[in-house]
Amino acid sequence: MQWETVIGLEVHVQLKTQSKIFSGAATVYGADANSQACAIDLGMPGMLPVLNKAAVTMAIKFGLAIDAAIAPQSVFARKNYFYPDLPKGYQISQYELPIVHDGHLDIEVNEKAKRIRVTRAHLEEDAGKSLHSNFQNMSGIDLNRAGIPLLEIVSEPDLRSAAEAAVYLKTLHSLVCALEICDGNMQEGSFRCDANVSVRPLGENKLGTRTEIKNVNSFKFVEKAIDYEAARQITLLESGGKVIQETRLFDANKNQTRSMRSKEDANDYRYFPDPDLLPLVITQHDIEAVAKTMPELPKAKQQRLQKQYQLSIENVKQLIIEPNLADYFENIAKQTKAKPKLIANWLMTEFMPALNKNELDLANCPIPPEQFALLLTRMHDNTISAGIAKTVFQALWEGAGNVDELIETKSLKQVTDTNAIESVIQEIIAANPAQVEQYRSGKGKVFSFFVGRVMKAMKGKANPELINDLLRKLL
Repeated sequence: MQWETVIGLEVHVQLKTQSKIFSGAATVYGADANSQACAIDLGMPGMLPVLNKAAVTMAIKFGLAIDAAIAPQSVFARKNYFYPDLPKGYQISQYELPIVHDGHLDIEVNEKAKRIRVTRAHLEEDAGKSLHSNFQNMSGIDLNRAGIPLLEIVSEPDLRSAAEAAVYLKTLHSLVCALEICDGNMQEGSFRCDANVSVRPLGENKLGTRTEIKNVNSFKFVEKAIDYEAARQITLLESGGKVIQETRLFDANKNQTRSMRSKEDANDYRYFPDPDLLPLVITQHDIEAVAKTMPELPKAKQQRLQKQYQLSIENVKQLIIEPNLADYFENIAKQTKAKPKLIANWLMTEFMPALNKNELDLANCPIPPEQFALLLTRMHDNTISAGIAKTVFQALWEGAGNVDELIETKSLKQVTDTNAIESVIQEIIAANPAQVEQYRSGKGKVFSFFVGRVMKAMKGKANPELINDLLRKLL
């Protein structure tokens, strides 16, 4: 039997506010345990929540970006359940009337466009965090995250493969970062995903029983978790078994999902409107005010970059998918006469791998754009070769001065003296008569042998174009 995988995603986006959604406590990541939890977050008696207006503005921004409806009136509800790091015994969320509903996000998979419907995006507070590693036979509770503002974005089950799910998540990640409503830091839990996965016979319209894979915080892990879970369900059904509606966790070390708990239905949470919070009313004037603050969205930026800088669609997509990378690119482009394609290629082949290897983001990058621009300028004006530029780049990354100082103090300037290069070539030709004969008999691949020998003899400082021209002439 042929099977079809059906996927819907619930993405929790941590909003980039300075204080929590219902209290004035700070939201700085990495603070000492319980140092950013006030009486409201602790669920102390008599404490009343006050809605953070910045969180509402950010939700409206997102709604406008996905062409969704912004509810003129939405309601906060109490979602009741017991968990050790939820001291109130309930979470404040939105249920029947969310702030954003009926939008869409367009993705591109294998050069084909696909529209993914977004059912809703609602505001809610995060719970605290249970700590296990530093305790024996007990757990610690850190309530710094309790009350952190979240926008939960729920898609329709329109995704049909793990690859589509990953593209959707990357597109959504790029969007919320461009809107500046989320820092997008997946390692810190600012952007995490619950994946609802089911399978059904190909051609069947009725949905199968779904399982929920909880709190996946990596694009790669989302793909692996969905692929494993779909295969598990298919194997189970084909052997006569039955899929159980449950919540599962993805074990990245074993590359498999495992059961966590049975999956509750909405009525198990006993939702009811929070009596301490009035309905949230948003006027058309409020929406228009937010619309005036909207930044350039990724799709529009992609089209502009392609037209303005004559970049390939592949280059532009790479610039857009990484938060703030397109801005970094444009900052460099304004400060150098180097070709935009050269800038983009260096960002992809040298810069991004270095960031990823050192687990850094652009905000913590050790090379400011003006130094990167100067490095590319020195390549463009033939002061240094591409090979030497990589040496300078590494030195810059390690904090060793600036571009011109490094070139001067390390004597890295490119040799463009035709006589000096020709003299070295003559010596290498004389020392390798066999290879000369091979080249002259039609074995063109031997040419790279000579280029390598000349570059080695001149310590990588000779102009590559001059080497190539002079070698062809002299050979």
